[in-house]
Parts: sequence; structure tokens; C-alpha cells
Amino acid sequence: MSSIAGSKSGLTWAVQISVVLLVALWLFPTVGLFISSFRTADQISTSGWWAALFTQEQNLVLRTANPDTQTQDGSLFVIEGNLFADNDEGAATISVWGVSSRAISDYVPGDTADMGDDGRITVQENGDYRLENDAAFEGSRGERVFVTAETPPKFTLDNYRHILLSGSTTDGMAKAFFNTLTVTIPATIIPIVIAAFAAYALAWMRFPGRALLIALVVGLLVVPLQLALIPLLRLHLGIGIGKGYLGVWLAHTGFGLPLAVYLLRNYMVGLPRDIIENAKVDGATDFQIFTRIILPLSFPALASFAIFQFLWTWNDLLVAKVFLIDATGETTVMTNQIVELLGTRGGNWEILATAAFVSIAVPLAVFFTMQRYLVRGLLAGSVK
Repeated sequence: MSSIAGSKSGLTWAVQISVVLLVALWLFPTVGLFISSFRTADQISTSGWWAALFTQEQNLVLRTANPDTQTQDGSLFVIEGNLFADNDEGAATISVWGVSSRAISDYVPGDTADMGDDGRITVQENGDYRLENDAAFEGSRGERVFVTAETPPKFTLDNYRHILLSGSTTDGMAKAFFNTLTVTIPATIIPIVIAAFAAYALAWMRFPGRALLIALVVGLLVVPLQLALIPLLRLHLGIGIGKGYLGVWLAHTGFGLPLAVYLLRNYMVGLPRDIIENAKVDGATDFQIFTRIILPLSFPALASFAIFQFLWTWNDLLVAKVFLIDATGETTVMTNQIVELLGTRGGNWEILATAAFVSIAVPLAVFFTMQRYLVRGLLAGSVK
């Protein structure tokens, strides 16, 4: 049956299913990150992004209004309002509540809790409360109330406002964005230019030791990046480069060159030999052949490596930490700025999700713009 025209073999189905699974593995985290960037910290800590469209039960710590809002009703001092008035979750339905972190479900809506010297509080299902006391309320903050509530789906732009439009954070992210471009663009162009010349020489020029150079390039592909960081930094300090943009450009160039040379050389070897020989017969030099024939025909491979190098460099944190000075913030890249935004305790998950999605916006645009060349470049030299 596998030979019948129009039918698909088992291998074809396996390949297609594998591709779908790989796409799903890449797409689901990205969609989750995008949805989480519009959620609040309480929502993220309570449920996963896939539950964002459903009502959720959350344990919330809310506060009453400040004592300076109290009014006097006869002999009582009263503070009234709604617990959700200043909360990011908006309107919600309370199922149980309490006035202590050790007993957050002692009361149901409509009950009155005795808070001793702090008065008595009555909480309704929609969050309305009445806090009353025989003496005037003192202090600068309201009383804490622990509630278990059913909260409706809610999305907010506050995370993006905090990242993009709030004070020093804005300056930090904007500076980090341009710093990342300053690192990424040269670190993508430089290895492509060098590797293109080297790949042409290894593919079409005959000279002693060419096979050894090809073997050396293949061997460099397996050298761990972490193994070379400190020796390379010492070399930079020894020759006077130090820490800065030049150092990080050269580091990314060195780490990216083996793959670039290998990828481009395999592609150039597969180009039609007749074109090269006819150009030489017509008197073209190697440089003219390289610039007028090889480079235009090798654009898919060049674009393929450019995608990889751009993504690696844009998302890099380790190399930037080693080769850039971050103490002053003048050369801080976006990956390091995201770490700074998390704070010392690392609990601002909503900020992390938003900042991470902002940082991947440019790589996503680059990938979708040039992805049609990716497969053609990766298959370079695989078919004769």
C-alpha cells in the first residue's frame, strides 16, 4: 500500500509529527510568557498561564483604608470601604476570611471579627467592610485582612508601564536595549565577514595544509565556551583591550567563527563548479569571483548563520558579564538588566515575564523575517 500514488509513508508521517511537536515545544513557552506578561504577581503565583482565562481561587492579603479616613458615628470611630478598591485583582467574591496569617479562614462573609484594641471588622462577600472602634484609630497603615476569594480573569498593562514608562527603570531598559544592539550587530557582522573569506579559501583555493585547517575548524566546534572565558579575558587584559565593547565583539567573533566557517564552507563547496571555472577562464580573480559570484549565491547560508549568531549574542549573559563592565550601568545589556529588575529576592515574576518578552521581541522579528533561509542554510552541503 505504501507504493500507491498519493499515499504517505510511515516515515513521512513521523517527520511531520516530529516537526509539529518541535513547533509546539517552542511555541507554548513563548505564548505562556506573553500571557504571563499581562498578569499580576498574585495570579502568576496562584496558577499557570493556561488558567488565565478562568476564575481562580486566590489567597490574598488586603488592607483597610488608612486611619486618616476614619469618621465618627456617634460614639464609634468608623472606617468603611472595599478591600479590593486598591487591589490589582479588581472585583472578586470572598468565600472565607480571617484577621491572622495563622487563621485565614475563621470567618465567612457577613461575620464580625473582634480585633481587640484595633476594633471590630465586618467583611461582606463583595469585599465591602466596616471597621469600627470605641477609640480613634491610630497609625499610618490600615489593618491586614486575609481573604480567600474567587477572582475573575484580569489582564493589565501595568507591567509594561513599569518596564517601559516608569522613571529610572525606563532609562535602564532603554539604555540596555541600545547597549545590546551595540554588542549584537557588530558581533554578528564581524564573524560573517571573516568566515566568508575563510570558507571560500577552504572550499575553492588549493594550498598546503587545507585539510588540517578544515579538521581544526571541526575540532573547535566542540570547545566549551566556559573553558575559554578566563584565558581569553586574561589575554584581553594582557594586550590592553580590557573590558569593553571591543573585547566582547572579539569574544563573540571567536566563539562564533568555527560554526560560521564550517557552515559557509559546506555551502560553498556545493555550488556549481562550472560557474567558478568559467569565471576563471574569463580572467576573473579570486576576489572578483568571491564578491560577484560566491557571496550572492551563498546568501541563504549567510542569513542562516546570521540568525543563529544574532540570537546567541542578543540572549547572551555569560560573555557580557565577563567582558563588559556593569558596575556603572553604561554597558549593561538587556539580559543583565532583567536580572537587576528581579531584585535581590527574585520574586517579581510578573516583571520577569514582561521584561523577558520585551527582550525577545527583536529576536522574534529577526527570526520570522529571515527564517525562510534557515532550512536552506542548514542543509548546506548535505546533498550533492
